[in-house]
Parts: sequence; structure tokens; C-alpha cells
Amino acid sequence: MCGIAGFAHTDGSALAGSADAILRDMAHALRPRGPDDMQFHHAGPACMSFTRLALIDPEGGRQPFISEDGNVILAANGEIYNHRELRKGFEGRVPFRSESDCEVLLHLYMEKGLSFLDDVRGMFGIAVIDLREQRLLLARDRLGIKPLFIHRNRDTVLFGSEVKALFAHPDCPRELDWARALADQGLSSAPVMSHDEAMTWFVGVDQVPAGAIVDISLRGGDTRVHRYWELPAPAEAGGLPESFFVRSMGDLLASSVRECLIADAEIGVFLSGGLDSAAITSLAAHTGLHTFSALTGATVVNKDAQYARETADLLGLPNHQVAFGADRIPSPDEWRRLLWLMETPLCGPEQFYKSEMYRFARAERPELKAILLGSGADEFSGGYSVALSGGGDWEDFEGNLRTMARRKALGSQSALSVWWEGTDLPLLSDDAVGAYAPGAVDDPYGSYLAWKFRDMQQYNFWVEDRTASGNGVEARVPFLDHRIIELLATVPRAYRKRLFWDKRVIREAVRDILPAEVISRPKLAFYEGEGVRHTHRTFTRMLAQGGDELVEQALSSPRAAQYLDGANMHRALRRLERDQGSGHVELLLRVVNLGILDLMAVDVPGSRAPNGPAPYELRVTDFEGPEVQELFPRQRIEEDSVFRLAEGVLVLDDVQGANTSYVVVDGGIRFVIDHLTHADWLRLLRGFDGRRPLSEALAATDSALDAMRPLLDGSLEAGLLEPVEAP
Repeated sequence: MCGIAGFAHTDGSALAGSADAILRDMAHALRPRGPDDMQFHHAGPACMSFTRLALIDPEGGRQPFISEDGNVILAANGEIYNHRELRKGFEGRVPFRSESDCEVLLHLYMEKGLSFLDDVRGMFGIAVIDLREQRLLLARDRLGIKPLFIHRNRDTVLFGSEVKALFAHPDCPRELDWARALADQGLSSAPVMSHDEAMTWFVGVDQVPAGAIVDISLRGGDTRVHRYWELPAPAEAGGLPESFFVRSMGDLLASSVRECLIADAEIGVFLSGGLDSAAITSLAAHTGLHTFSALTGATVVNKDAQYARETADLLGLPNHQVAFGADRIPSPDEWRRLLWLMETPLCGPEQFYKSEMYRFARAERPELKAILLGSGADEFSGGYSVALSGGGDWEDFEGNLRTMARRKALGSQSALSVWWEGTDLPLLSDDAVGAYAPGAVDDPYGSYLAWKFRDMQQYNFWVEDRTASGNGVEARVPFLDHRIIELLATVPRAYRKRLFWDKRVIREAVRDILPAEVISRPKLAFYEGEGVRHTHRTFTRMLAQGGDELVEQALSSPRAAQYLDGANMHRALRRLERDQGSGHVELLLRVVNLGILDLMAVDVPGSRAPNGPAPYELRVTDFEGPEVQELFPRQRIEEDSVFRLAEGVLVLDDVQGANTSYVVVDGGIRFVIDHLTHADWLRLLRGFDGRRPLSEALAATDSALDAMRPLLDGSLEAGLLEPVEAP
């Protein structure tokens, strides 16, 4: 995990005298990515800097690499996993000055030009200044795992591993792209497929495309994009049996893990209770690596933390349970620091917990510089098939994909959608879509893969890169070896149901290395699942701190008044405080993030380390025991529990016949109860008199405890009810 930054004139002119100071500012903006070294190089019309996290050849691998004649300068952020194999091709012909995995890139470019990445396997962002050809090359790995941003104006091009590096240059615009951001499917989570290029959220700043080399002339700015890789199409059925894809999946994953373990520094692994990280951990277990798991209210309730500990025990590995108690709520300043590290309005609970996990791992194991992750398995192997089936089967999953593909195809012909979605029995066939968007629904699963590929670049890679780099760690993702992605993308259509329903291709591929109970575990997000209310409560409280400080700051941004409804944002937050089911806190958080990023773009802050309480480990022996219960206190709700309305809480009726009642707290309406949908809840509230047990109150309303428990939990959390101790 390193940082590249630089700029070049594209009109043939030399850099001005101020270039050195500007380059240093750009480099320092990336300092967290490369705490081990910082280098600068000037070459006529171009310059670049490199901040280094030393994982391979710490002493000799200093960058940028420079050709013997000084005319080609190359810097690479990332890892070249097959560098030893590639070096063999130069034996006896080219002298290498280091054991760095990235040095081979310089020699490949000198020999092959724009074809230099064709045989390279790894994750990388690369910048090349070629004074022979007077051109600047910017390239990314096939999937776009490693970041590289670019800004162009009339006679200058800026580039950097993060947007903040570009903002350190006076020629870069500093403006949030409100219109594009609000329309982006990744931000709104609208149920449509998006195949647009991944955006950066800022005006005038683009990403170098994945699997591409951007070739820019330094004599006039002429630019061409050389794409050396694209997501392949499915193969024809019959050529290879299903077993080939399962066997190849297992072999390639084992190979990828072996390559990701290459480093001259300690490597750890983030271990959840699910299949993907367990498979990677099992394949790496022979190294004795340390495992790190999140202990949150959600992971306790859905047993993810417990499963992670059990998996580590089965493999004989140390497991660190990083605890986030109910009182661990980010402060407004802590959130602003994280948001600036992430540079995306999609910053949310996952980013917070992962950043803190990296922070703990680096503090606990000071020599640790890389973490293995299970990221990327779900998107390409059917990991979301069950969730997107709506409770059905593979046919329902495909049907829902077809609906999303049709909706995208008819996006500019929205009036036509009524023929499919305006009635419970569609009156037109999907062949009719072809008249408006030929081929758009021929392969909905293929469209889905392209959408997930875009999601990975817009969200997943961004999350993993920034949360790791902000803590001086590199994230390594074995499931995202491009050979694995090519294998999964080319699975014939006839095999998809069998191999991709509930991620069967991976479950079968790792059957020999994991116990059956681990293989059969369902997919869980480490901060969601059954206990998601714990996560949502934490971030609702964060937004409400200091008199809604973060909301107020967002509303003070230059163009907030044009795009945000401040009164409704405050109302939405009050509703979430009262009832987590009233909305989705992450949607509110995203628009708050937009406003704050708008401010940050104008008044760029410095890169600052996290300032919250240091993460700590809880050595759990019993996940139902008092040590965990103290961390995540839950009010006991049993048949013999006795409750009463809290002081200041009243239940009032509307006018006769209105079928509406209100829960009033301290004179203000907190809840509206519709008699048609929550009559039992209303009767139960009226029955809490502080004397009779809950079982009697439930019997009087003909209600069951399991059905009413969520409302009881929510009411206790909101302070509407209070328990009464037995005499």
C-alpha cells in the first residue's frame, strides 16, 4: 500500500520553479499510505512522488524506478504476484537493482511498450514518465483494485492515488459533484443496474479505468486509452463439465492465497464467521497468522463473532476479538476524519468498523503490514442470489434480475414500464423490450455481473483500500485474482443455476479444507444481520450528538440549500431516534456526508489520524456470558416481566373515528399509532400498569411474546417503558 502523486505539462513546457513545493504537498497528503519512505523525481515537463509502505525488499525497493539512461521513470502502488516468474524472462539480459516485486514493470515496459501488462498478475496503480516518447502513462490492474485518479485541464495533467493529493495542486477544481452524486445508483441504492463508469464524487476528477492504460502526449495532450483487459463472456456449455469449474476454483484460490502471503513483513487476516474469510484463513493457516474479528452488538446477536472464534480454534490460530461496545459511538470530529480519509459519501458503518479493526491490528502487531480479506467472493459467485430471490429460488432470482435489466433498458422510456410493472400480470413479453433496447434483457445475469463489477470499483475496492491505507496496512484480496474472475465470468449459462445458487461453486471448491458446519453457514455482513438495530442505533446517536452537529455542518455547505431539505433531515433523525424502523440511517448519513465533503472540498483539511478511543480486545470465553452482556446490555423481556409507561409518557387518542392514537413524551408527539395496523400494540401499551406480568398483558390482547418482542425492545430502547422490579 503506497502512494503515487505527480503532474505534467502537456504543452511541451518545462515545470515552473514552484513545482517542487507543490509536489511535496501532494506527497504529504498521501503520507498515511506510505509511512516508510518518501521520494521525489523531476523530469523535464513531468514530476512524481512516491510514499512507500515497505512489504517486499524493505531496503532495496525504493521507488520510483529509473532506467539506466534516465529517460523512463516508473512508480507502482500495489503488488505484482508473479514477479519472480516474470523476472526469469530477463535473466542474463537485464540487471535488477533490487528484489522488489515492482521493478520488473520497468523492464517489461522498456521491452514491450503498451503491452507490458499483458502477462502481469497482481493489483496495481502505475505511473510512467517516458521522456523518449514524451508521454505519460497511467495504468490500473484488470479489476481496478488499486486506485489512481486523474484531472486534466488545458495544459496540465494531475494524478494521484487519492483525490486529496490532486486537491493539493492549485490547478485542481475543488467542488463536489452534487448532481451526479445524487443520481448515482451506488448512493441511492435504487433497485436498478448501473453500468456507468465509476465516479469520484468530485467535479473534474476521474478514475483511470480498470484494465486500461491512459497514454497522454506531453507534446500536445493527445490521449488514447489502451484497454488490455475486459470482463469475458460466458463459454458454451458442453465443452467443459461443471466439475472443471469447481476444481479450477479451488486450485486458483489456493494459488492466489499462496501469492498473497509473499512479503517481508507480517501478514494477518480478518476472519468473520462466514465461508469466504474462513476459506482464505484455512489456506493460510500453515503460516500461523493472527486473525482479527469484530465483536459488536450485531456480531454477537447473529453469532458471527462466535463462529469466527470457533473457526480460528479449529485451525489452531490466535483470534483477536476487537470489541465495539454499545457506548462506542464516533464523535463528530472522529467521523469527519474518517470521511476525509474515505473521500466518498458512501462512508458508513462498514468503513468505521474496518478502519478501527486495522487500527487495532497494527497497534497489536507492530510488524504487521498486510491483511488478507474475503472481499469479492460474493459478487462473482452468486453470493447475493438468495437475498435477491425475494425468498424464492434460482428462477425467482433470475426473474428479479430480468426486472432490473428491463427497468434499466427502459429508463429513457419510463412510460412503457407500466406494461410490466403496472399490473400483477405483465401484458407484454420481454421480447418487446428489444424494440427499444436491443439485447438488453438477453442475459440478465451477465448484466448483473457488469453491475457488480462497477459496484466493486465504486464501493468495495474503495472501502478496502482506504480503511487499510489510512492505518499503514495493505489489504490483499485473494478472491479477486483476475484468473478467478475470468473463470467465474465464463461459466456457461447452463451451469449457472447449479454453481451460483447460494455460492455453491465456492462451497464445493473448499469442501476438503473446511468443516461442513463452516461451509453451510449463510452469508452475513459483520455489522448487519439479525442485530442490525445495534449498528443503526450507534450511528443514529452519532448524528444526534452535539445538537445534530454533523447535520448542521452538512447544511452549512456552499450548495446544501440547493439540494438538501434541512427540516426534513432533522425530522428523519428524530424519527430514527424513536424508531429504527422508521427509515434507513445510512441514507440519511450519505446526504450528511455529501454536505460535509462539499465543505472539505472548499477548505481542504489535512490528513489526520483517528482520534477516538483506542480499539481493544475482549478475550471472550462465553458469548452468552456476563463479559459480553456487560458490553452489550440488553433489557430482560420474559413472560413474568413487569413494565410501566416511563415518566412523561402518555397514550392519547385522536378525535372519535379517526383510528389514530399518539404516544406523547414530555408534551411532544413521538409516535403515531394506526389502529388498523397496530391495534394490539396500542392495547398492550394501555395494559402496562406496573403491577401485572407481561404474560397477562399479552393474553388480554391475544398477542404472542415473540411477535411483540421487537416493539418491546424498541420501546425500552426509546425510553417509553421502564421495568418494575418484583417486590
